[in-house]
Amino acid sequence: MTHPLPQRIDVHSHFLPPFYRTALAEHGHSHPDGMPAIPEWSLDLHLDMMATANVTKSVLSVSSPGTNIAPGDNALACNLTRACNAYASSLKKQYPERFGVWAALPLPDMAAALQEIEKAVEEDADGFGLLTNYHGVYVGDTSLDPVFDRLNELGATVFIHPTKPCISAPTGNASQTTEALPFGSQYPVPIFEFFFDTTRAVINLFASGTVDRCPNIRFIIPHVGGALPPVMTRFIQFSNVVPGGRILNATTVRQQLDRQFYFDLAGFVFDGESGGDGQLKAFVEGFEISAEKLLYGSDFPFTQTPFVVAFAERMKGGLENLFGGDKEREAIYQGNAVNLLEEGKLKR
Repeated sequence: MTHPLPQRIDVHSHFLPPFYRTALAEHGHSHPDGMPAIPEWSLDLHLDMMATANVTKSVLSVSSPGTNIAPGDNALACNLTRACNAYASSLKKQYPERFGVWAALPLPDMAAALQEIEKAVEEDADGFGLLTNYHGVYVGDTSLDPVFDRLNELGATVFIHPTKPCISAPTGNASQTTEALPFGSQYPVPIFEFFFDTTRAVINLFASGTVDRCPNIRFIIPHVGGALPPVMTRFIQFSNVVPGGRILNATTVRQQLDRQFYFDLAGFVFDGESGGDGQLKAFVEGFEISAEKLLYGSDFPFTQTPFVVAFAERMKGGLENLFGGDKEREAIYQGNAVNLLEEGKLKR
């Protein structure tokens, strides 16, 4: 029977093996990022979601709060990262056509992260899943340069997922991490802070020179770039007006976006039950983002299967409104991901 939804490859799909759920609960993350609970996940549930939403492949990653779940406990971060990556790798080996892996890293522990990169390459990871910040150390921070330089050498794909915004302040021989949440626990962090932290991370990648230095990395930015689009012009032009920081060239940044950046469609990218209005339309039409830079994402299991299907049904109508050609829509659902996974194979 013909499936009512188009086939799709899911680049924004999470897994929570039992040992990871236990670690979250034991270290104060029973309500991750202010959400009601740690979502249920199992291989069977994931395969059921895939069948229901017509997902042919899920590229698995660890969502927020990641694998460094206790500030200062580097041993826990290393062990949990290794266990999660090995688990995901075993699923890929068992179901090579159904699963891929964005490997986690135990940042900001540089030595351990560099070791884990090599292990992930050995295990045939498809790329790496990084958080926007690690207890206040944001991607693009100069302390992370060795990791990004190695990822650049590998020609890696880097999927960046938002997490709770934090500030890291040195206190003697250590650092104190402070949550940067003006509303406290009034709102779950994913509602809007995830969007803001995504934007901080991308801006820092450009402003720090990381994107300039790492032309071989392909970045996947979730949720259609978060709050990046309305801030994009401002942060580029501001650097040319206010002295003291890195000066960004609008033409160069645009070329880098077109060459190195992809955006997934996880979340509420369309306003209504039908039609193409909403966040994605503003991004595509306002910044002339090509269909070739868009990827499907479910955000399962933080988005449970009934909502994955509801969003997919809404997306079907929305994409038909925004992109009239079947070829463009097929590229968004599958073709772009196929090319990215092939072109982004890690160099051994």
